[in-house]
Amino acid sequence: MSESSIIEKDIGQHGTHDAMESKPQMPSKDIMVLSKLSRCLTKITAGAGALVLFINVVVVFTSVIWRYALHSPLHWAEEVARALMIALVFFGVATSTGRGGHIGVDLFLRFLPDYARPYVVHASRWILVLVSVGLVVSSFSLVEASLLQTTETGLPQVIYVAPVFIGSAVMLIAALEHAFRERARVVLISALVIAGLAVAGYIKLSLMNDPSSAAAILMLFCFVVGILAGVPIAFTLGMSAMVFFICDPSLPFVFFSQQVAAGVDHFVLLAIPFFLLAGAAMEVNGMSTRLVELIVRGMGKFRGGLNMTTVLAMAFFSGISGSKLADVAAVGGVLMPAVRRAKQDGEEAAGVFAASAVMAETIPPCVNLIVLGFVANISIGALFIAGLVPAACLLVLLLIAANIFGHRIDISAAYPILRPRKQLLLGAAVGLIMILMIGRGVVAGIATSTEISAFAVVYALVVGRLAFGELTLKATVKLFVDIAAMSGVLLFIVACATSLSYVLTIQMIPQMIAELLVSIGFSYGAWLFLILTIVILIIFGAVLEGAPALIIFAPILVPIAIQLGFDPLHFGIVMILAMGFGLFSPPIGLGLYTTCAICGVEMKNVIKPMAKYLAVVLVGIIVVALLPIITVWLPRIMGY
Repeated sequence: MSESSIIEKDIGQHGTHDAMESKPQMPSKDIMVLSKLSRCLTKITAGAGALVLFINVVVVFTSVIWRYALHSPLHWAEEVARALMIALVFFGVATSTGRGGHIGVDLFLRFLPDYARPYVVHASRWILVLVSVGLVVSSFSLVEASLLQTTETGLPQVIYVAPVFIGSAVMLIAALEHAFRERARVVLISALVIAGLAVAGYIKLSLMNDPSSAAAILMLFCFVVGILAGVPIAFTLGMSAMVFFICDPSLPFVFFSQQVAAGVDHFVLLAIPFFLLAGAAMEVNGMSTRLVELIVRGMGKFRGGLNMTTVLAMAFFSGISGSKLADVAAVGGVLMPAVRRAKQDGEEAAGVFAASAVMAETIPPCVNLIVLGFVANISIGALFIAGLVPAACLLVLLLIAANIFGHRIDISAAYPILRPRKQLLLGAAVGLIMILMIGRGVVAGIATSTEISAFAVVYALVVGRLAFGELTLKATVKLFVDIAAMSGVLLFIVACATSLSYVLTIQMIPQMIAELLVSIGFSYGAWLFLILTIVILIIFGAVLEGAPALIIFAPILVPIAIQLGFDPLHFGIVMILAMGFGLFSPPIGLGLYTTCAICGVEMKNVIKPMAKYLAVVLVGIIVVALLPIITVWLPRIMGY
């Protein structure tokens, strides 16, 4: 199973709470028709998303070849790539909605009485319907406004906005199908509760002389309730922004879909699906299994060999996939069977996975490094380099901890059938060359991170196919379909976070926070500001995941940090590590839920064995925060 399909399965459990459903009612004829329609449209958007992703790789790869080999840049390539990017996101999120694959926090639901939980869970499905309706209505107006407009190169403007409407419409049908997939009583009562809240909000606004004055309060209310109710993160963010646009009559509602689309209308963000695709290709073609087996056979003779293998494998794959959830899926899916065969503690192994994922947050080409560079106007190449030494420090600390707390294993039990060593070395060499290609390309300025990621995709598909012969045509097609859907999930979070960030800017909230933090920094010292930043980002990193937290906080915090004398590279790396710590920490870290699902363990049993590894990581983060030289030394040598 590919890493993308593993993640799709896992986040579906946390996002739509299928595991917590009551027994569904037998569907009526109308519901069956809706289900068939949803499945059909989901298949269409899945295929369209895969095709769009493939064409985008070809466009970006070809544009680089044309520029360097033929000295004739394709001026239209970036505009086409950006339009395809928007199509990829909305076709992908429509596919994921049909599959039930969205990320949410369901921890708080466990505190509800058993009789109330199904109603709250199901109410979150109606939120998906409402946000989808808002996007359909808003994007329809956006399509109408763009029909007679053209881009800078003369392309019709509608190519940017039509996918928003199409994807949102398919997403609405899929969300409705999921909303009706339950007992009639639960469907009806949850719908009435949502409708009642909407009517109460409308009456409240209609009685006010200035409805816009309540917009910020209602937005905050929707955000908090959405998080507590387990609404998928993207739709919590989208609902909060949508409510603001509805409440403020001075803002046309078309701004809602416009800002959501604008959130992913950036060439640099293409690096995210491209790196995900390259990493998944390397996993599907068998490189991950060869690499992990090679490390186990090399480290297995040491005390804590399997735990040390986990740490090293996570570091290695972080330089390929770009996504920490993909890293956990790729390495966990391969290594956990060996852990069980060797009769090692699965809960401790899951804890090591989570701690190693935090360590690997700053190893390029991390998705969050790309997002941070984009939103805070920091060189992505410089961030890639700046993250290496801090990651190496955390890597050494975790290896020491794994050696101290781990146990010896019997390699023959972990791997009863051993591959020839030449095969294992070949797998490691292919992956290492890819990492060196990425690093050299970005550092030397040969191409942008997006262009390098396109080369990485071509390398992973072509060289991986030639080296191992395991990447069949059918597996390649499935790979593109799965990565298109996963990219839609991740980037739709970015899109909705951008929309909410726009709303916060209108309300001058970033400026107010900035003034408060600047006063704290100058009154009590810059280091108190840094400590507060770490605490804030650990908390929000746990509930928001990395990208939306970065989009909201980085534009606020980075300028303040510079004003207080911090180097932006140092401060940015500390931000990434703090959010990673929150993402994989109990009790609400989304990444930890994913890790436990992949490892087949319960989170309550993981907390105790993983505490020592998280403590080691936290100490490492504090050291990196207190010693800026660890972060800025290498970039300065490289000329940044």
